[in-house]
Amino acid sequence: MKFSKLAQYYEKLEATSKRLELVDILSKLFKDSNAKEIGKICYLIQGRVAPFFEPIEIGMAESMVAQAVARAYGPTSPRLRGVKNPKDEVLKLYRRKGNMGLAARELAAKHHHSGDLTVGEVFEELVKIAKFTGKGTVEQKVSTLAEILKSLDPVSVKHVVNIPLGTLRLGIGDPTVLDALSIAKKGDRTLRPILEDAYNKTSDLGYVVETFFKHGESGLKNIKLVVGKPVRPALAERLPSAEEAVKRLGSEFAAEPKFDGFRVAAHKDGDRVSLFSRNLENTTHAFPDLVEGVKKEVRAKSAIIEGEAIAYNPQTEEFLPFQETTKRRRKYKIEEMAKELPLVLFAFDLLYLNGKNVADKPYRERRKLLSEIIHKEGRVVRLAEERVLHKADEIKKFFDEAVSEGLEGLMLKKLDSPYVAGGRGFHWIKFKRSQAGELTDTVDCVLLGVYAGKGKRTEFGVGGLLVGVYDKKKDEFVTISRIGTGLTDEEFRKVNVMARKLRVSHKPARVNAKIEPTFWVKPKEVLEIYADEITKSPVHTAGEKNGVGYALRFPRLVKFREDRRAEDATTVNEIEKMYHAQFKKR
Repeated sequence: MKFSKLAQYYEKLEATSKRLELVDILSKLFKDSNAKEIGKICYLIQGRVAPFFEPIEIGMAESMVAQAVARAYGPTSPRLRGVKNPKDEVLKLYRRKGNMGLAARELAAKHHHSGDLTVGEVFEELVKIAKFTGKGTVEQKVSTLAEILKSLDPVSVKHVVNIPLGTLRLGIGDPTVLDALSIAKKGDRTLRPILEDAYNKTSDLGYVVETFFKHGESGLKNIKLVVGKPVRPALAERLPSAEEAVKRLGSEFAAEPKFDGFRVAAHKDGDRVSLFSRNLENTTHAFPDLVEGVKKEVRAKSAIIEGEAIAYNPQTEEFLPFQETTKRRRKYKIEEMAKELPLVLFAFDLLYLNGKNVADKPYRERRKLLSEIIHKEGRVVRLAEERVLHKADEIKKFFDEAVSEGLEGLMLKKLDSPYVAGGRGFHWIKFKRSQAGELTDTVDCVLLGVYAGKGKRTEFGVGGLLVGVYDKKKDEFVTISRIGTGLTDEEFRKVNVMARKLRVSHKPARVNAKIEPTFWVKPKEVLEIYADEITKSPVHTAGEKNGVGYALRFPRLVKFREDRRAEDATTVNEIEKMYHAQFKKR
């Protein structure tokens, strides 16, 4: 496929925010694609040249892209010809347009492009840019991008320059892509669960789609867990009480402490260890102590282990608070902080062992296998405590013990359940924050917009936040609260820094809102929020029916959840259950 044809599809996708239209446009694009290029197309739709977990970034800032645009069109653009510093002129136009792609398209209008590159050719050149390292890297990146731009039409140029900057405005989530793939090949959405299962096992959209196009439905079913490709973590459901949990779990179930740390998937293949966060980020470089611990203390040739990493004092057997643990998420002085604040990985599940997928085995079997490969006296990797319980009173007793030790609560698990990658279900139930013998919980919200600061908050740049939750059925983010209190001065400043990086010029396509903040941000950052209760509101769009949605009453920030993807935030379905559970307690 010529890139110019892909660019026309980009134009159509950018022009709508209606999910059905997005699915229809994408399905037509996929019908026009072949097995050799489909994986590349899916990465490019995500604004990437590799899956999210691979640390391959194109690595070009606005100044570098502007330099490439100036070099490509300086001789032919009336606006740039004869200008002393063409790059500055490009940046001026970019600031006026609000988007580098729009600026580049205007400058490319008078340029006679020298060819019509294919999708594969553009993709390979972008990969080349991402892999340049060492002396002369900036010049190599700029000159290579300039050469790409010279060979493209203005519409293609608009989209290509937005890829290195991460500013593609297509508004497409993974579920939308998976629906479109099913429709393209089957004419309906019936293949979506099989596609989703394969994606959850590998977290690599390009790999899954290429397999699908080459080998069909049977190829998808044969996709297995791969050491080195992160598995989308299983997620837990909420229930309002211990009694309700017993009804779901049966007369015998497992209970483990719920640690308030970083969810970690440790992939071991011989002496090679990779670590992945809950949001599928490769964090191997950030935790050298965990890497060494997995190498030395996990007795297996190959394994995928799930656990929670938490700052822990082995002398006092004291779990440190999340605020201490989170200090380990850093880019600099990593070794120094590893010595100052060591982590312990409390392993609680096993998905893969010595070349075999064990995720489909019942939990009780996975737990037994896990206990056989974790050293009992491990200093860095330890087996999470597990108790087999039978009654609601036993849950409450274990819960009180866990909370008294500074933990969040309990995870309750069905003994006969498989590991369901990327899925929520009542095979896992989280039991947090007891109040009068009942369960309450916080809400993981996505930052959607920012209100400007007034008075004292002017110096912070932030006066309030607009937050939302995820509507999985519609693959969109819906508003649930405005937050103006409960943040410290330091937290307001942190939000300001965060928001400046994510600020966009218009409401993102995947955001459904009735109200308008001072400015919108990309739905990426997750905040854990505590509120007095969930109420109904005509202002918000979460679970909206007949013009009325759900809202949080008296919301307060608990903490920033850098380990969560926006799509792993609390869902509308969960909010509805929490809303109705309130009335059972009264």
